[in-house]
Amino acid sequence: MKTRLLFTILFCVSGLVCLAEEESSLPLPDPGNVTLTLEEYNRLVELASKTPKHAEIAPLPYSVKHADVNLQVVNDTVRGTVDLQGEVFRKGISKVPLTSGMTILDAHQNGKGLPLIQESGTESALLQGPAEFSVSLNAGLPLRIEAGRASFTLPAPVAGSVQVALVIPGDHTLANVTSGVITNRKSENGHTAIEATLVPGQPATFWWATREVVAPVAPREVRFLSDAKTLVSVSEAELRLIVLADITVMQGEPSQFQFQIPAGYEITGITGSTLNSSEIQSGVMTLKVNAPGQRAHEFLISMERPINLAKVDAPFLSFKGAQRETGEVLVEGAGTMEINAKEGGGLKRMDVKESNPYLRSLAHFPPQAAFRYHRQPDETPTLALDWVRFPDGSVLAAVAESAVVTTMVTSEGKSLTEVRLIVKNQAQPFLKVGLPQGASILSADVAGERVKPVQGPDGNRVPLLRPGFRPTGSYAVSFVFMHSGAPFAKKGGAELNLPTMDIPIDLLNWEVFLPEQYKVKDFGGDVIAADRVPPAFRPETVAREYERRNELVAASSVNIANLLPGQIGGVLADPNGAVIPNVQVSVTDPATGFSMSTRTDQQGRWVVSNVPTGQIKITAEASGFKAAVRNAMYDASRPSTYSFRMDVGTVAETVEVSATSPTLNGRDYSELEQPKRNMPQQASANVVNLQKRVAGVLPVPVDVPRAGTSFSFVRPLVLDEETRVTFSYKTR
Repeated sequence: MKTRLLFTILFCVSGLVCLAEEESSLPLPDPGNVTLTLEEYNRLVELASKTPKHAEIAPLPYSVKHADVNLQVVNDTVRGTVDLQGEVFRKGISKVPLTSGMTILDAHQNGKGLPLIQESGTESALLQGPAEFSVSLNAGLPLRIEAGRASFTLPAPVAGSVQVALVIPGDHTLANVTSGVITNRKSENGHTAIEATLVPGQPATFWWATREVVAPVAPREVRFLSDAKTLVSVSEAELRLIVLADITVMQGEPSQFQFQIPAGYEITGITGSTLNSSEIQSGVMTLKVNAPGQRAHEFLISMERPINLAKVDAPFLSFKGAQRETGEVLVEGAGTMEINAKEGGGLKRMDVKESNPYLRSLAHFPPQAAFRYHRQPDETPTLALDWVRFPDGSVLAAVAESAVVTTMVTSEGKSLTEVRLIVKNQAQPFLKVGLPQGASILSADVAGERVKPVQGPDGNRVPLLRPGFRPTGSYAVSFVFMHSGAPFAKKGGAELNLPTMDIPIDLLNWEVFLPEQYKVKDFGGDVIAADRVPPAFRPETVAREYERRNELVAASSVNIANLLPGQIGGVLADPNGAVIPNVQVSVTDPATGFSMSTRTDQQGRWVVSNVPTGQIKITAEASGFKAAVRNAMYDASRPSTYSFRMDVGTVAETVEVSATSPTLNGRDYSELEQPKRNMPQQASANVVNLQKRVAGVLPVPVDVPRAGTSFSFVRPLVLDEETRVTFSYKTR
């Protein structure tokens, strides 16, 4: 193998030597043997087979290679051009900063106008790449004249090199520059020409001596630039314009500015920090300022006109005598409408997000179009608007996701009822309550704090909001009312009514607590017995319903329905399904010594974090209930929820359950037992809490029954209508 390889290499070398001798007369080295090892040969073959590396992306998107600055001093200003040459390396549009600290009057690229973007005093251009570019700027600088001295400061562009050619008046003028070097000086025809090299990116100060300072005997010509940012608002009956006008004075000390009021428009307001007064003559608005020597003025001008058609031409505000006029236009529509904007005369469309942030802050509705312009002498920007208005749809201001109602009836026929709503509210301040005849509201709460009900001409009002409370999610609103009723006889019939409420209620759960000396039957009305509806609507599944609703977030800001790894939580409910707040919940792991406690919130929810994997013990304790203990195997990588009920009793009594039944999506509902059909139930915690409130808080003359039975009913989708339940009774 090695002999054959050596022979092949010798043959190729000999052939190349012979070919080189035929085609070239240059002396060649003596032929000889070239011996390569197999390892070296394989390495050369491997190198030849490798694909070449792709060119890397340029580390910088652009480069400004050189800047030529040509300036001339005329009277008390410095004007000239700045020529920049550079290259954009990356493909697409790149924002290239050109200069800062100078007043740019115009910009061109390849003989065409070039729009610039001003950000924090820096002028930038959007240039296409990859390609070389050449940009020319017409710029101006102020000249400072002091006793025997004139000077100006030039911010040198950030470029590879910066060359300056300056012409100043006077022969043999001795000029100096800091942060730069003067390379040439020449005087002729009453002027001195200076050439200098500056340090890129650093300001350079040019100064020279003058023989005398002559105070002007006449006002200098006024030169200023204007930039008008206009918000066009289309409403149903009028068109409004709000103009934020920025005036930059280049020369002179103007005492007033003027603009023509568009035909048909009425000025509704003008403000400005330097505005002294304003007056209108022959359709011309004159703005008089109190600081003529100030170089910058800003005015906020608003005007409007009535409209009766679905199309209009938007005007553009123009200040008389401005050397340059630029601006932006933002279009918005009040209400539900689609606006079509057609631009012309040098008006350029842009993305709404690119518009000035101060202009966007003036809008009250989502902007539908945005434009920018640089007014040229031979063109006038135009903007034609037409629109289609759509009828406004009604918006639901508030909705009750659920209602838990508890009613206690005495032997005298009086009834005390607590209505607790879980409300999601956008902006509705009050709940209109239509009470049954002979009923009155005793108290009301919003998110756990007392509020005062209001008596209106057409009914009672329960506040849905209170001062300083701005809810972002669902919250609780409750009120208690008492109804006089009629005394019970030995036997007969009775009827209970709930008030009308002017917000939709998704599901109403009603628990009626009757004294134990009466045997009741034959329930009727417009409600359904809770044990005769599908499980999804039964009161005992309220705990699951609270878990399912993603809108209800626990006090720990953790969503029960979307626990994170290492978290465990759930909902605690009484035998009738009413959630239990302020329950002490402890989670322990005897194997690791882990222990953490928390309390349920107003919706009966609890969450504990950083729980390790292993056998855990969940203990729930609350006054008036038997202590509940839950044993379960917990996997921290698959967080689960454990929702269970607590039986009425004393804390000394304990109910312990092991979680051996399967769970559904991490939830175990095996302990939420189904109530017996058509049978009275044990009173829930809601009844107990209402009894305590009557005894300690509500000053009402009512003999609260301490013993009795509860009956539960439900009614879905209730809106501004009474809910009624009837029954017959007799004394036991």
